[in-house]
Amino acid sequence: MKVIQSIKGTRDFYPEEMAVRTWLYDKVRQVSTAFGYQEYDAPFLETLELYAAKSGEELVKEQSFVFPDRGGDLITLRPELTPSLARMVAQRQHGLTYPLRWWSWGPFWRYEKPQKGRTREFFQWNIDLIGPQNPESDAELIAIAATFFKETGLTPDQVQILVNDRRLMDAQFAALGIPESQRPGVLRLIDRRDKMSPQAWADYAQEIGLTEAQFASLKDRLNDQELWRQSAELQRTFAAVDAMGLGAYVRFAPHIIRGLLYYTGTVFEAWDTKGEFRAILGGGRYDNLVGDVGGDPLPGVGFAMGDLVISLVLEKYGCLPEGRGASPAPVLVTVFDENSLPASLALAARLRERGLQVAVYPEAVKLGRQFKYGDRMGMRAALVLGPDEQARGVVAIKDLRSGEQFTVPQEEAAESLQKLLAQQKPL
Repeated sequence: MKVIQSIKGTRDFYPEEMAVRTWLYDKVRQVSTAFGYQEYDAPFLETLELYAAKSGEELVKEQSFVFPDRGGDLITLRPELTPSLARMVAQRQHGLTYPLRWWSWGPFWRYEKPQKGRTREFFQWNIDLIGPQNPESDAELIAIAATFFKETGLTPDQVQILVNDRRLMDAQFAALGIPESQRPGVLRLIDRRDKMSPQAWADYAQEIGLTEAQFASLKDRLNDQELWRQSAELQRTFAAVDAMGLGAYVRFAPHIIRGLLYYTGTVFEAWDTKGEFRAILGGGRYDNLVGDVGGDPLPGVGFAMGDLVISLVLEKYGCLPEGRGASPAPVLVTVFDENSLPASLALAARLRERGLQVAVYPEAVKLGRQFKYGDRMGMRAALVLGPDEQARGVVAIKDLRSGEQFTVPQEEAAESLQKLLAQQKPL
C-alpha cells in the first residue's frame, strides 16, 4: 500500500525537529521578555483586503494562499503578521497603554517554490514596538536581534545586521531627479540587486525608466559605505546600538531596502556573513500602517524571523543544543516481571512527586532490552525493582552512561537520582 505523502512545502516535525523548534521558541521568549515585550497572537486566517493595500503585489498575487469562503469573500492564510498587528491595534487603539511592546511566534504560509531555507509553511518570530518614533526605538529592535544571536552562540564574524533608512534613500532619489511616482520601482530595483545578474539588473533599471546617468549615480550611492553620515536618524540609531554594547553585530548597508511597501524609515536585515543562506530576519519602521487599516496614524518598528533559515545557520555553526530527540525523562523505571508492574508504577509516581521526570517501560521484557531502550533514548538512569528489591525495600539504580549499578533504600531513591542527574551536562 502506498504511503500518503505530506503536502509539498510543508514539514513533519519528528521529535528531533520538534526539539529544535521548541528550543528556538524558548530562546525567542527569553530574549523578548528580557526587553519587556508581551506575547500575543492573531488569527491564522485574514481577509485578503488586509494585505492588498500595503504588503506588495508579489506577496498578495503570487505568494498568498487565497480562497473564497462560503459567503464569497476572499480569505488568505496569513503570509505575515504586521498587518494583523496593525488591525488589532486599530481596533482597540484608545484602550491600549503605549508604548506597546508585543511579540509572537506562530505558523505562516506563502506559496513559494520550496528550496533550501524556504518552505510554504513556516514558523516565525514577530516583535514590534508601537508608539515611539525616535531612532532609539529602531535601535532597540536591532539590539533585540543582536541579543538573540549572542544568546544562541552566533558571533559578529558569523552574522551581521545590515541597516539602511528609506528616508536617506528618498533624499538620494530626489538628488538624482527621480520623481516620487517612479520611486517604488526604484525600491524594487534595489531590493532585487542580489537576485539578478548584472545585465538583467541593468535592463530592469532601463525598463523602469532610469537614465544611464541616474543608474550610474544610483550604483555609486549603493557602494558608498559612508552615506549613513548624511542621516541624523542613522547616526542616532548606531550610537544607541553601540551604547547597548552590540555595535559589533551591526553595520550600514545602502543596498538594504526591503521589498514590502509599508516601510517608511529604518530598514534592516540579518545575513550569514558567508552568504550561504538568504536573509535570516528582516524588519524596519512603518509609520502609516495602523492608519492604513482604519486607525489613527501611529508609528511602529519591528522585525520578523522565520525558523528555517536561522535553524540552518545555527546548525552550520554548531550552535544547536545537543541531545535532540532524547526522552524528556532522564529516568527509566524497568518492569522486572508482570507481577512487579504495579510496584514499578507506584515507584515512578513517588519519584514524579519529588519533581523527577520518569518513564516506565510499558511491558515486562528482558532487562537488557529495557536498558538498551533507555540508552538509545538518552536517559541517564534505569531503576530495577524485582522481587528481591521489593522484599528488602530497596531499588537498584543503573547509571546508563557508566554502566555502574548501586542499591539504595527506596525512600532515598529520589535524592540519589537527583545527585546523579546533577552530574549531567544540561542540554
